[in-house]
Amino acid sequence: MGRVILDRQTSFSSGHRYWDPALSDAENRALYGRWASQFNHGHNYVLRAAVAGEVDYKTGMVVNIKDIDAILIERIRVRFDQKSINDEVPELAGKTPCLENLLAHFADVLTELPAGAELTSLKLEETPLLYGEWHKETDMTTLTRIYEFAASHRLHSDALSAAENEELFSKCWNPEGHGHNYLLEVTVSGRPDERTGMITSIDDLDKRVHELVVDRYDHKNLNRDVPELVGKVPTSEVVSEEIFAQLDGNLPAQLERVRLHETARSSFEVVR
Repeated sequence: MGRVILDRQTSFSSGHRYWDPALSDAENRALYGRWASQFNHGHNYVLRAAVAGEVDYKTGMVVNIKDIDAILIERIRVRFDQKSINDEVPELAGKTPCLENLLAHFADVLTELPAGAELTSLKLEETPLLYGEWHKETDMTTLTRIYEFAASHRLHSDALSAAENEELFSKCWNPEGHGHNYLLEVTVSGRPDERTGMITSIDDLDKRVHELVVDRYDHKNLNRDVPELVGKVPTSEVVSEEIFAQLDGNLPAQLERVRLHETARSSFEVVR
Protein backbone atom coordinates (compact mmCIF):
# COMPACT_ATOMS: atom_id res chain seq x y z
CA MET A 1 0.00 0.00 0.00
CA GLY A 2 0.98 3.63 -0.40
CA ARG A 3 1.84 6.06 2.33
CA VAL A 4 -0.80 7.69 4.48
CA ILE A 5 -0.74 11.45 5.07
CA LEU A 6 -1.69 12.90 8.45
CA ASP A 7 -2.60 16.59 8.51
CA ARG A 8 -2.33 18.31 11.90
CA GLN A 9 -3.14 21.89 12.89
CA THR A 10 -1.69 24.22 15.46
CA SER A 11 -2.06 27.95 16.06
CA PHE A 12 -0.15 30.79 17.65
CA SER A 13 -0.48 34.53 18.10
CA SER A 14 2.54 36.65 17.24
CA GLY A 15 3.48 40.23 16.57
CA HIS A 16 5.79 41.37 13.81
CA ARG A 17 6.72 44.42 11.80
CA TYR A 18 7.87 45.12 8.28
CA TRP A 19 10.67 47.59 8.79
CA ASP A 20 14.41 47.58 8.09
CA PRO A 21 16.21 50.00 10.45
CA ALA A 22 19.07 50.28 7.95
CA LEU A 23 16.73 51.93 5.43
CA SER A 24 15.08 55.32 5.36
CA ASP A 25 11.37 55.82 5.91
CA ALA A 26 10.84 56.28 2.18
CA GLU A 27 12.86 53.17 1.33
CA ASN A 28 10.92 51.08 3.84
CA ARG A 29 7.61 52.28 2.47
CA ALA A 30 8.73 51.58 -1.08
CA LEU A 31 9.80 48.08 -0.03
CA TYR A 32 6.90 47.05 2.21
CA GLY A 33 4.04 49.23 0.98
CA ARG A 34 1.19 50.03 3.35
CA TRP A 35 2.42 47.47 5.87
CA ALA A 36 5.68 49.35 6.51
CA SER A 37 5.84 50.47 10.14
CA GLN A 38 8.36 50.79 12.94
CA PHE A 39 5.74 49.32 15.26
CA ASN A 40 4.42 45.78 15.55
CA HIS A 41 1.07 44.48 14.45
CA GLY A 42 -0.23 41.00 15.24
CA HIS A 43 -1.86 37.93 13.70
CA ASN A 44 -3.58 34.79 14.88
CA TYR A 45 -1.64 32.35 12.71
CA VAL A 46 -2.97 28.91 11.79
CA LEU A 47 -0.41 26.30 10.70
CA ARG A 48 -1.23 22.95 9.11
CA ALA A 49 1.53 20.36 8.80
CA ALA A 50 1.11 17.32 6.55
CA VAL A 51 3.12 14.28 7.62
CA ALA A 52 3.43 11.08 5.56
CA GLY A 53 4.53 7.56 6.39
CA GLU A 54 3.76 3.86 6.36
CA VAL A 55 1.14 2.54 8.73
CA ASP A 56 2.51 0.54 11.64
CA TYR A 57 -0.09 -2.20 11.92
CA LYS A 58 0.80 -2.94 15.53
CA THR A 59 -0.57 0.49 16.44
CA GLY A 60 -2.64 1.28 13.33
CA MET A 61 -0.82 4.63 13.11
CA VAL A 62 1.60 6.43 10.84
CA VAL A 63 2.78 8.35 13.87
CA ASN A 64 1.20 9.09 17.20
CA ILE A 65 -0.70 12.37 17.01
CA LYS A 66 0.41 13.10 20.57
CA ASP A 67 4.03 13.02 19.37
CA ILE A 68 3.27 15.39 16.47
CA ASP A 69 1.42 17.74 18.82
CA ALA A 70 4.35 17.73 21.24
CA ILE A 71 6.75 18.64 18.41
CA LEU A 72 4.50 21.42 17.12
CA ILE A 73 4.20 22.82 20.63
CA GLU A 74 7.91 22.56 21.45
CA ARG A 75 9.39 23.73 18.15
CA ILE A 76 6.78 26.27 17.10
CA ARG A 77 4.07 27.31 19.54
CA VAL A 78 6.29 27.79 22.59
CA ARG A 79 8.82 29.76 20.56
CA PHE A 80 6.31 31.94 18.67
CA ASP A 81 3.11 32.27 20.67
CA GLN A 82 2.70 35.70 22.30
CA LYS A 83 6.12 36.74 20.97
CA SER A 84 7.44 39.49 18.75
CA ILE A 85 8.99 37.55 15.86
CA ASN A 86 11.45 40.34 15.02
CA ASP A 87 12.73 40.60 18.59
CA GLU A 88 12.22 37.26 20.32
CA VAL A 89 12.90 34.55 17.73
CA PRO A 90 16.70 34.51 17.25
CA GLU A 91 16.64 32.39 14.08
CA LEU A 92 14.60 35.06 12.30
CA ALA A 93 16.53 38.07 13.58
CA GLY A 94 17.29 40.41 10.70
CA LYS A 95 14.85 38.62 8.37
CA THR A 96 11.50 39.92 7.22
CA PRO A 97 8.87 37.93 9.19
CA CYS A 98 6.79 37.25 6.08
CA LEU A 99 4.92 34.03 5.30
CA GLU A 100 7.68 32.86 2.95
CA ASN A 101 10.42 33.15 5.59
CA LEU A 102 8.23 31.63 8.30
CA LEU A 103 7.38 28.64 6.11
CA ALA A 104 11.05 28.08 5.27
CA HIS A 105 11.92 28.17 8.98
CA PHE A 106 9.11 25.78 9.94
CA ALA A 107 10.15 23.36 7.19
CA ASP A 108 13.66 23.33 8.69
CA VAL A 109 12.62 22.75 12.30
CA LEU A 110 10.16 20.00 11.39
CA THR A 111 12.53 17.86 9.33
CA GLU A 112 13.24 15.31 12.07
CA LEU A 113 10.04 13.49 13.00
CA PRO A 114 9.47 10.23 14.90
CA ALA A 115 8.60 6.78 13.53
CA GLY A 116 10.02 7.42 10.07
CA ALA A 117 7.37 10.05 9.35
CA GLU A 118 8.20 12.76 6.80
CA LEU A 119 6.97 16.32 6.51
CA THR A 120 5.43 16.74 3.05
CA SER A 121 3.75 20.16 3.11
CA LEU A 122 2.88 23.17 5.23
CA LYS A 123 0.09 25.71 5.05
CA LEU A 124 0.34 28.90 7.09
CA GLU A 125 -2.60 31.27 7.30
CA GLU A 126 -1.77 34.82 8.36
CA THR A 127 -5.30 36.17 7.91
CA PRO A 128 -8.50 34.68 6.48
CA LEU A 129 -7.54 36.42 3.22
CA LEU A 130 -3.85 35.47 2.97
CA TYR A 131 -1.98 32.19 3.32
CA GLY A 132 1.22 30.55 2.14
CA GLU A 133 2.04 26.95 1.30
CA TRP A 134 5.24 24.93 1.06
CA HIS A 135 5.51 21.54 -0.68
CA LYS A 136 8.56 19.34 -0.17
CA GLU A 137 8.16 17.46 -3.46
CA THR A 138 8.63 20.60 -5.53
CA ASP A 139 10.38 22.69 -2.87
CA MET A 140 7.98 25.41 -3.94
CA THR A 141 6.48 28.11 -1.77
CA THR A 142 3.32 29.82 -2.93
CA LEU A 143 1.23 32.73 -1.72
CA THR A 144 -2.55 32.79 -1.96
CA ARG A 145 -4.61 35.95 -1.74
CA ILE A 146 -8.41 35.83 -1.46
CA TYR A 147 -10.78 38.36 -3.01
CA GLU A 148 -14.56 38.76 -3.14
CA PHE A 149 -16.88 39.99 -5.84
CA ALA A 150 -20.64 39.86 -6.32
CA ALA A 151 -22.00 39.09 -9.76
CA SER A 152 -25.09 37.72 -11.48
CA HIS A 153 -25.39 35.26 -14.33
CA ARG A 154 -27.82 33.08 -16.20
CA LEU A 155 -26.86 29.62 -17.39
CA HIS A 156 -28.08 29.35 -20.96
CA SER A 157 -26.58 27.77 -24.07
CA ASP A 158 -27.56 28.95 -27.55
CA ALA A 159 -26.57 25.49 -28.79
CA LEU A 160 -29.46 23.91 -26.88
CA SER A 161 -33.23 24.18 -27.22
CA ALA A 162 -35.32 25.83 -24.54
CA ALA A 163 -36.40 22.43 -23.25
CA GLU A 164 -32.80 21.17 -23.20
CA ASN A 165 -31.61 24.32 -21.40
CA GLU A 166 -34.33 23.99 -18.78
CA GLU A 167 -33.61 20.32 -18.23
CA LEU A 168 -29.85 20.87 -17.97
CA PHE A 169 -29.69 24.08 -15.95
CA SER A 170 -32.99 23.87 -14.04
CA LYS A 171 -33.53 26.94 -11.84
CA CYS A 172 -30.18 28.38 -12.97
CA TRP A 173 -31.83 28.93 -16.36
CA ASN A 174 -34.14 31.56 -14.82
CA PRO A 175 -34.52 34.27 -17.53
CA GLU A 176 -33.82 37.03 -15.00
CA GLY A 177 -30.64 35.37 -13.77
CA HIS A 178 -29.40 34.94 -10.22
CA GLY A 179 -26.36 36.05 -8.24
CA HIS A 180 -23.46 34.87 -6.09
CA ASN A 181 -20.97 36.33 -3.66
CA TYR A 182 -17.90 34.76 -5.25
CA LEU A 183 -14.65 34.16 -3.40
CA LEU A 184 -11.58 34.12 -5.63
CA GLU A 185 -8.28 32.58 -4.51
CA VAL A 186 -5.25 33.61 -6.55
CA THR A 187 -2.09 31.59 -5.94
CA VAL A 188 1.32 32.78 -7.15
CA SER A 189 4.92 31.59 -6.94
CA GLY A 190 8.29 33.12 -7.71
CA ARG A 191 11.85 33.74 -6.63
CA PRO A 192 11.89 35.47 -3.23
CA ASP A 193 13.40 38.94 -3.13
CA GLU A 194 16.88 38.79 -1.56
CA ARG A 195 16.17 41.69 0.79
CA THR A 196 12.66 40.84 1.92
CA GLY A 197 12.29 37.11 1.33
CA MET A 198 8.95 37.88 -0.32
CA ILE A 199 7.72 36.41 -3.58
CA THR A 200 5.89 39.63 -4.39
CA SER A 201 4.46 42.74 -2.85
CA ILE A 202 0.90 42.05 -1.73
CA ASP A 203 0.06 45.65 -2.65
CA ASP A 204 1.21 45.04 -6.24
CA LEU A 205 -0.64 41.73 -6.46
CA ASP A 206 -3.86 43.27 -5.12
CA LYS A 207 -3.67 46.14 -7.57
CA ARG A 208 -3.33 43.90 -10.61
CA VAL A 209 -6.00 41.39 -9.57
CA HIS A 210 -8.45 44.23 -8.92
CA GLU A 211 -7.66 45.89 -12.24
CA LEU A 212 -7.86 42.72 -14.30
CA VAL A 213 -10.71 40.87 -12.62
CA VAL A 214 -12.32 41.98 -9.38
CA ASP A 215 -13.22 45.55 -10.34
CA ARG A 216 -14.40 44.40 -13.78
CA TYR A 217 -16.56 41.56 -12.46
CA ASP A 218 -17.95 43.06 -9.26
CA HIS A 219 -21.67 43.91 -9.40
CA LYS A 220 -21.79 42.97 -13.07
CA ASN A 221 -23.93 40.66 -15.16
CA LEU A 222 -21.43 38.07 -16.38
CA ASN A 223 -23.47 37.25 -19.48
CA ARG A 224 -23.53 40.84 -20.75
CA ASP A 225 -21.01 43.07 -18.95
CA VAL A 226 -17.75 41.11 -19.14
CA PRO A 227 -16.43 40.99 -22.72
CA GLU A 228 -14.51 37.72 -22.41
CA LEU A 229 -17.67 35.94 -21.21
CA VAL A 230 -20.17 37.31 -23.72
CA GLY A 231 -21.61 34.48 -25.82
CA LYS A 232 -20.33 31.80 -23.43
CA VAL A 233 -22.17 29.83 -20.78
CA PRO A 234 -20.88 31.56 -17.62
CA THR A 235 -20.63 28.48 -15.43
CA SER A 236 -18.03 28.70 -12.70
CA GLU A 237 -15.87 26.32 -14.76
CA VAL A 238 -15.84 28.80 -17.65
CA VAL A 239 -15.49 31.84 -15.39
CA SER A 240 -12.51 30.22 -13.64
CA GLU A 241 -10.79 29.54 -16.97
CA GLU A 242 -11.35 33.11 -18.14
CA ILE A 243 -10.04 34.56 -14.87
CA PHE A 244 -6.92 32.42 -15.18
CA ALA A 245 -6.44 33.66 -18.76
CA GLN A 246 -6.85 37.29 -17.69
CA LEU A 247 -4.29 36.97 -14.89
CA ASP A 248 -1.73 34.66 -16.46
CA GLY A 249 1.39 36.58 -17.42
CA ASN A 250 0.00 39.83 -16.05
CA LEU A 251 0.87 39.55 -12.36
CA PRO A 252 4.06 40.50 -10.48
CA ALA A 253 4.65 36.78 -9.83
CA GLN A 254 3.87 33.57 -11.69
CA LEU A 255 0.25 32.48 -11.51
CA GLU A 256 -0.05 28.90 -10.27
CA ARG A 257 -3.71 28.45 -9.43
CA VAL A 258 -7.11 30.08 -9.49
CA ARG A 259 -9.82 28.70 -7.22
CA LEU A 260 -13.31 30.16 -7.49
CA HIS A 261 -15.87 29.53 -4.75
CA GLU A 262 -19.36 29.97 -6.13
CA THR A 263 -21.04 28.93 -2.88
CA ALA A 264 -19.88 27.49 0.44
CA ARG A 265 -20.42 24.03 -1.07
CA SER A 266 -18.86 24.45 -4.52
CA SER A 267 -15.44 25.55 -5.72
CA PHE A 268 -13.71 25.30 -9.10
CA GLU A 269 -9.96 25.25 -9.66
CA VAL A 270 -7.67 25.91 -12.61
CA VAL A 271 -3.99 25.05 -12.15
CA ARG A 272 -0.93 25.61 -14.26
